[in-house]
Amino acid sequence: MTEPVLFTRERDIAVLTLNRPDKLNALSYRMIDRLMALLDEIEIDSRCRAVIITGAGGRAFSAGGDITEFRESVRAGTERAVRDFVRRGQQMTARIEACHKPVIAAVNGLAFGGGCEIVEAAHLTVASEEAVFCKPEIRLGMPPTFGGTQRLARLVGRKRALELLLTGDPFPPARALELGLVNRVVAPEQLMPAARELARRILAHTSSAAAAILTATTRGLNMGIAEGLHAESEQFARLVPTHDLSDRLDRWLARKTGPASR
Repeated sequence: MTEPVLFTRERDIAVLTLNRPDKLNALSYRMIDRLMALLDEIEIDSRCRAVIITGAGGRAFSAGGDITEFRESVRAGTERAVRDFVRRGQQMTARIEACHKPVIAAVNGLAFGGGCEIVEAAHLTVASEEAVFCKPEIRLGMPPTFGGTQRLARLVGRKRALELLLTGDPFPPARALELGLVNRVVAPEQLMPAARELARRILAHTSSAAAAILTATTRGLNMGIAEGLHAESEQFARLVPTHDLSDRLDRWLARKTGPASR
């Protein structure tokens, strides 16, 4: 059976490729489970310091949930549909968002439904000029169920999110960039080089600092400002006893007081 998610490691960057190109990389239950398992493995693998998620084939990042599979869960009733589809999808996007290593989505084509929700959960996103985004769930008579009603509004604002959610209209990468859903739009051939370059800019810094920033920011989004500031303080406190912080501060001071600065 074909692997639903391909894993390769390029030095210290893990590349995860959604691998159902004949189905536009639709998110089957098996694919979702495998993606979460790989993220668990990567998070404890010291050789991997960043993650890039992309789609196989030239047409899609992911066209969303596997509707055939989802339909069978719906036929089995509410409890089964919520357990198999909703909880599984929400666990996947929460796992991406909560990863202590930076996760970059490299969107090479369609990012519809659950595919767009992966983009919303990823820490950073680079999109091809050929990418297309859409929140089409309303066409099926349902809301997004992998976190899309919550994360999109937090990312782009309530009214802009509701326009996308209530119309189900597709939108181009330039609009996604304008909304703040993606960080950069590049030519198709530059997509993976641009994602790697972004990862390298992050990996120039310590993994412990990156993890602290990711944790404080992600947790803080779901808190009031006072609680968020406390989360920020907690993440800093974790770094105070480490050699990374002390060494970086010493090097910074040495650079400032060295011969070139006199």
